[in-house]
Amino acid sequence: MKKEFPLAGMSALITGGAGGIGSGSAQLFLEDGCSVTLMGRRIDALERARDRLQPLAQNGAKITLVVGDAMKAEDMKRAVAAATESTGRMEICVATVGGGGFRPLLLQDEKSALEEIAFNFQPTFLAIRHSIPVMAAQGGGSIVCISSEAAHQPQTWLSVYTAGKAAVEGLVKSCANELARHNIRVNAVRPGLTRAECTQGMFSSEAIVKASSAARPLGRLGEPEDIAAGVRYLAGPESSWVTGQSFAIEGGGELRGPVDISEMAEAVFGKEVMAKILAGKEV
Repeated sequence: MKKEFPLAGMSALITGGAGGIGSGSAQLFLEDGCSVTLMGRRIDALERARDRLQPLAQNGAKITLVVGDAMKAEDMKRAVAAATESTGRMEICVATVGGGGFRPLLLQDEKSALEEIAFNFQPTFLAIRHSIPVMAAQGGGSIVCISSEAAHQPQTWLSVYTAGKAAVEGLVKSCANELARHNIRVNAVRPGLTRAECTQGMFSSEAIVKASSAARPLGRLGEPEDIAAGVRYLAGPESSWVTGQSFAIEGGGELRGPVDISEMAEAVFGKEVMAKILAGKEV
């Protein structure tokens, strides 16, 4: 049977392209015949991702690397230009850059809080903002953003991260409404705790893995390919009547409530500091 390539001839930009979710999404795009431009800050990481992914590319799909910071408008514009260089089109943009650690509110100040919110909001905003002219000119496109289960289900000690991801989801909905006139769809995936470079500390703790897995009806934590499958659906023609949505891919964790990570916070910040925080005192 002849294999079909539903994304044949298309081009996708993926920010954070060397990361687990970014490279996992790139693999599914390449296997469906879509060329990808991977944007990231480290050329060594991008090259490793390219070397792993290139043998999986189908139907002539190509991989382009762009070293740049997704927090900077000029770098984002360069990445969009690179993604459109060969065909003049960019049908898909996936914005994966963001993140943050758990940190009690009394250990935040206005500078750290705004920086964490910006790290989640700004790269997503820039990816959407600079995709618009290309996608509008070609008659449409699909933008997929990465949110978090924290945006829907607030987690203690993650208040600022929660605010940042809630801002992402608000942006997704507003942009989906505003950009529908150009046939540009904007959606998000809302992952639960998923294996990645930035979550290795949590995955290395048997206690955290056990507690977090038990809190999810499906009984395990996420892998990058779990999230990539949702990204691929929202990026492709199969979801052509879907926009302004945030899809939870988190093993059913939102059905049971957040995991108590107070013991982990105590291990990181110390008993004395956490005792003051729990008492509402300045640290």
